[in-house]
Parts: sequence; structure tokens; C-alpha cells
Amino acid sequence: MTITHRLPQERRITGTFPGPKSAALTERRRKAVSAGVSSLVPVYAADADGGVVVDVDGNSFIDLGAGIAVTSVGASNPAVAAAVAEQSTHFAHTCFTITPYEGYVEVAELLAELTPGEHEKRSALFNSGAEAVENAIKVARLATGRDAVVAFDHAYHGRTNLTMALTAKAMPYKTNFGPFAPEIYRMPMSYPFRDEPGLSGEDAANRAILAIEKQLGGDQVAALIIEPIQGEGGFIVPAPGFLPTLSAWATANGVVFIADEVQTGFARTGSWFASDHEGIVPDILTLAKGIAGGLPLAAVVGRAELMDAVHPGGLGGTYGGNPIACAAAVASIAQMREHDLAARARHIDEIVTPRLRALADETGVIGDVRGRGAMLAIEFVRPGSTEPDADITKRVAAAALEAGVIILTCGTYGNVIRLLPSLVIDDALLLEGIGVLEDAVRSSLHLKGTNP
Repeated sequence: MTITHRLPQERRITGTFPGPKSAALTERRRKAVSAGVSSLVPVYAADADGGVVVDVDGNSFIDLGAGIAVTSVGASNPAVAAAVAEQSTHFAHTCFTITPYEGYVEVAELLAELTPGEHEKRSALFNSGAEAVENAIKVARLATGRDAVVAFDHAYHGRTNLTMALTAKAMPYKTNFGPFAPEIYRMPMSYPFRDEPGLSGEDAANRAILAIEKQLGGDQVAALIIEPIQGEGGFIVPAPGFLPTLSAWATANGVVFIADEVQTGFARTGSWFASDHEGIVPDILTLAKGIAGGLPLAAVVGRAELMDAVHPGGLGGTYGGNPIACAAAVASIAQMREHDLAARARHIDEIVTPRLRALADETGVIGDVRGRGAMLAIEFVRPGSTEPDADITKRVAAAALEAGVIILTCGTYGNVIRLLPSLVIDDALLLEGIGVLEDAVRSSLHLKGTNP
């Protein structure tokens, strides 16, 4: 990998934390920004590059979140920045549904090439993952003439009304925001760490299928939507066989199988898409986050017969497939190919996972280490049990931040730390960040020791 970083790739905390400029911005924010918009860290970004975020007070943080898996090619990748600058000198907007342009078409062509399956595909571009999910459901309902949609325990699909209905976790995503869109049915997920011992992926899928057939009937279901690796729900990797069994059932019953790859897509898991790991070929994929190097872009990619079933004008939006975002996507995908960032994600897995497993063995408070590629997680439990421990999770995240490392939490029970580093982060910086995480776990347990 030969990407040159513009900023020093270093962890640096100076003076008080948060610094005076961040503190002043927080006061301005209180008077201008809705209290409903919260932030994980109390500092304000001034610059970011490679694997670091620099705040307005000059602190440099190791970033193990990448804007929630968005800046996979780096927060200011030179090739992406150049593409954005070039497009902005021509036009920033025309609206593709009014005056179309080549960039939109090129992104759709790339998605048809990269996504699973050799069948004919069509794409529609949008602004966010939630918008992509909404439109995928619209397509499935129109194409099948059915209404019911099946989602799963621990799922997260967005914050709009329909996607809140699909999302499993109430607080903070759903509480007091109802009523929600109807005809959404939730089924049990494969969660190997918390399932009964010995439950195979195929058995877990058949458990869900039995519930679908009893409660709904397969001929009433328009779509089954699932994250191949659940994100906000806790980076849950279903047991082998779960996804293929569900996919086969969907095909046999005329149900549209939708893979929500908003977080898992674009080399994050060590393949172009997480669906690739078990060889499933979704009827529709929803994509966003890592697609455009940080610019807002999302996509619905599906079988031609499904996507073309929609009447002209049935899909679209003012900003969907914005030309600058499309230019960023083309450049980002080129960077992923040029630097083989899928292989890079696998390398991150190889060097980080052993450290996490050793930490679990040492401390006794990590019940599970899981994930794929550069999408890794540790689940905290009370010693000697599987009882979720959200308190230590918060303490660890806070301790890591004070030491200069940004890490994210997640999980239905709030007891999971997730690691989503940029795929272009240097090994030395990444391992330094993992060392800080290890020390944060030890300090949260009042343990003493050195890095494994």
C-alpha cells in the first residue's frame, strides 16, 4: 500500500481535554444545535487524514471508527479529493431526474460489476443508507404485489419512519417516535454467542422460517431484509449456513432477499461485500457509507426485472446520485482496487484479532471476539457469566478517548466495542491504538500489566 498521508500519523494529546477551543464550540453548539443530535466525543475536528483525526486544539487522535465505516479510503484521500475538486469546477448539481450526467451511469456500471451475481442488474442512487433501504422495500413491494416485510432481532436499518420500524433497538432510535410503518415482522436472528449451545446456522434459519410461515405465510411476504453482519446490533456474525438457508427459502417462495450492506460493503469485511463470504447472491443490495470516501451517496442495486418493474418517476430524489458524490465514488472504488483494500481488511483482521483474543483470555470480561476483516468487535460481560456489562464498555471507551483513541460502542445491550479503522491506516498506528484499548480495559478493571 503506497498511499501517502498528508498529516503525521501519530497520537498526540496536549494540555487539557477537551481543549479550550472545543469547549468554546460546545457552548456555541448548545445555543444552535438540537439537543437530539448527540456526539460521541467532546472535541471538534479540524483535519483528518489516513488513520488520524486532529481537533481544533491540535490534539491528534487515532481513529478506529472511520466515521462509522465511511472513510475506508481515508478521510482526505488525495485521489478522491482531486476527483471532487475537478467535478466541482464543472457543475455541482443538475438533478439526474432532470438533466442526467455520465457520473451516475458510471457508478451504476461499477456496482453491477462488483456486486454478487452474474445476472443483469440495475441501480438507483440516493443520499443515505436509510433512503436506500426505504426504496429497496418500495421496489420489493411493487414487484411482488405483497406487503409484509421480514426483519430480524438486533437489526439496524435507519432512522426514517419505515427504517425505524425495521430497526430492533428502541432507545435511542425509536422511543416516542411512533407510530411506525405497518406490515413489518421481526424474526429471531442467529447470534452464536447468545444462542443455545449447538444451534447451527441452518437450524437457526429454520427456526425463523417456521415462525414466518406460521405467522404470515411465505406467499404474503414481499421482502426479507438482513445485514449479513449486523452493525449497530453488535457486529453479530450469524452462524455458517444461516444466510444461505434464508436465501434459498426466499427464492423458493418468491420473496425478495435484500442484503443491507450499508456498513459491510466496499471491502470492509475482507471481500467487496459481506454476502460474498457465504456465496449468497441477494436479489437487492442496499449500499452507502464506504461507497464515496465520505461524501453522501447510497445505492439500491438489484435484479433488472425487479428494478425495472417500477414505473418511470417512481424512484428518484433531488440530490440522489449528486455529481460530486458520484465522482468521489468512482475515485474511491478505483483506490480500493488499486491498493487491494479487501486484502488490507483481511490483514487488519489477522493482526488485531489475536490481540483481542489474548485480551479476552487475560481479563475474563470479554465474552466474545468476533467480526470479519476490518469490522471487529468485543462483547463485554460480567465475570463468569454471559450477562451484558454496559458499564465497563462505557468506561473503556472513555478511557481510550482520554488517551487519544476514538472507538465506538454498539450492541442491543450497549456492551460491545466495535473497531472500524480506515483501511489505509498504518500498521504501527493501528497496533498503537489497540494497545491503548488493551490498557483501557485493564485500567477499567483496576488491573496492572503490559501489552501482550
